[in-house]
Amino acid sequence: MSENKDPREYWAANVRLILISLVIWAVVSFGFGIVLRPLLAGISVGGTDLGFWFAQQGSILVFLVLIFFYAWRMNRLDREYGVDEE
Repeated sequence: MSENKDPREYWAANVRLILISLVIWAVVSFGFGIVLRPLLAGISVGGTDLGFWFAQQGSILVFLVLIFFYAWRMNRLDREYGVDEE
């Protein structure tokens, strides 16, 4: 870790990134797939309603996107705080 960077700031940024990712995934999987499903029933995607699509496939796709986003953002954060592996 570089001399001018506080390790607590690094971990705070890391935990903040994790919490944001988890909130997005929860909103998509639980919110769109279960809670908001009746509101999304009128919108058709691929022959089924949007709420069902989010419950079956949408939350998985969002989870995959979040994995790649987290890895990309953590690599940037590691370089910023001087704890990268390179």
